[in-house]
Amino acid sequence: MTTAATDSLVTVDWLKDHLTDPKVRVFEVSVDTGVYEKGHIPGAVDLNWHTDLVDTVNRDIASREKLQAQLRRAGVDEDTTVIIYGDHNNWFAAWGVWVLDVYGFGTRAKLLDGGRKLWEARGLPLTTAVPAYEATALELPGRDDGLRARLANTLDVAEGRIDGKLVDIRSPDEYLGKVFAPEGVKELSIRAGHIPGAENVPWATIVNEDGTYKPLDEIRRIYAEKGIDGTKPVITYCRIGERSSHTWFALKRLLGYDARNYDGSWTEYGNAVGVPVVNRSGTVWLGK
Repeated sequence: MTTAATDSLVTVDWLKDHLTDPKVRVFEVSVDTGVYEKGHIPGAVDLNWHTDLVDTVNRDIASREKLQAQLRRAGVDEDTTVIIYGDHNNWFAAWGVWVLDVYGFGTRAKLLDGGRKLWEARGLPLTTAVPAYEATALELPGRDDGLRARLANTLDVAEGRIDGKLVDIRSPDEYLGKVFAPEGVKELSIRAGHIPGAENVPWATIVNEDGTYKPLDEIRRIYAEKGIDGTKPVITYCRIGERSSHTWFALKRLLGYDARNYDGSWTEYGNAVGVPVVNRSGTVWLGK
């Protein structure tokens, strides 16, 4: 475990002891949006990443007004500590923390280290009861664009206008252009490969078998070996922005580096016209 309870992480033991704390609110943000109904951490509120944390018409994160309304219904107030967890090693849980951070939560939004995987492995309680909370009058600030990279920001680094680092956290096969996306996914790009200059540090490199983050010194060493040591701004990306949020969390929240998450990621970049791409495998999209 990285630590017992940091400014950004809490352990399953910490959460177990704070389940009834009125100043703590727990949210589940899982890749499999149906897993919540089968059983969740007592008191946890479900946030569906397909609908609750996004604009369902434009490709964007949820508006201030939409997110604010959901947090109010969940009883989140100005002094509430928010704990987020999820399945699949906290991919979308980390994305949920990133979204809340964009809207000013900072370290009031924390990640449950190990997520659902460790909670279940430890045999800790689950329930199917859906909680109800007294609504609040929470007011969110505007977006902090300093935590989010857009296509133009990414191109500035790729084309040398900004001295920064790009971290591609996808699998080596995705990075090298052998595959367009992991098997079975629907969000695709019509070009394979990676952004020029990007270092490939797959997200799982920094995770223990139980789903927790590795010790901070080890995480720091893993990135330093790729030339990422906090001296230059970093942009993380993956395919749709959720796995890269997991890496963004490590770089920004755990190591304190200047890091932004590119949530457009490869499904935007790999479909953009005229952008530079490195494809070492030479894979060509054939429309299938």
